[in-house]
Amino acid sequence: MNIKEVEFIASYQKESTCPKDGKLEFAFIGRSNVGKSSLINMLTNKKGLAKVSITPGKTQLINYFSINNNWYLVDLPGYGYARASKDKKIGFQKMIRDYLTQRSTLIIAFILLDCRHELQKIDREFIDWCGLNDVPFALVFTKADKLGKNQVLSNVNNIQKELLKTWNELPEQFITSSETKDGRKEILDFIQSTMISVMESNIEN
Repeated sequence: MNIKEVEFIASYQKESTCPKDGKLEFAFIGRSNVGKSSLINMLTNKKGLAKVSITPGKTQLINYFSINNNWYLVDLPGYGYARASKDKKIGFQKMIRDYLTQRSTLIIAFILLDCRHELQKIDREFIDWCGLNDVPFALVFTKADKLGKNQVLSNVNNIQKELLKTWNELPEQFITSSETKDGRKEILDFIQSTMISVMESNIEN
C-alpha cells in the first residue's frame, strides 16, 4: 500500500460521536509508552502526526486519521498506567471498551507489545478480553531496533509460548521498529489485503 494522503480528522470522547461514513477502520492500541505514536508516524511517513511523549498516557481521546481518503487509522488511548485520576481512568476504559465492542466498521485492532520485555499481565488480560469479546486483532511487536535480531526473535517466541498456553492459535503478528521502519510494508500490505477481502465479502453478500 502506498500512502499518499494523510489527514487528521478529529478527536472523540466516545464511540457514539465517531464518524459514521462507513469507511473501514484499523485501530492501534497498547500499554502506555509502548511506542504507539512513533509507530503511527512511521506507518504514515508523517513525522509528528501522532504526538510522541515520554510521559505515559498522553493519548486520552479516540483520534481519527483519514488515509488516502479511503480508510481510517484510529489511535486509541493506551491501557494501563496513565497520569490521571481514578475517574478518568475508568472513563478511558469505558471509551476503549465501547469502541472495540460497538464499532461495526472496525476491521482490526493492532495490539502493540514492547519486544524488549516479557509478556505483561495487563497485556495478557487485554488480549484475552479481546478474544472473549470477539474483537478481531493482530499483534505488533515494537522497538525491535533496541535489541539484537536473535534476542528479538527469542523474546517474541517466549511471548508466543505464553499466549499459546491459553490460545489455540495466534493471529497475525508483526515485528517493527519506528527507527528503521521494519514492519511498515508488512502492516500496510496486511491492511490493504484485509480491506480487499472485506469489500469482496460485502459484494458477495
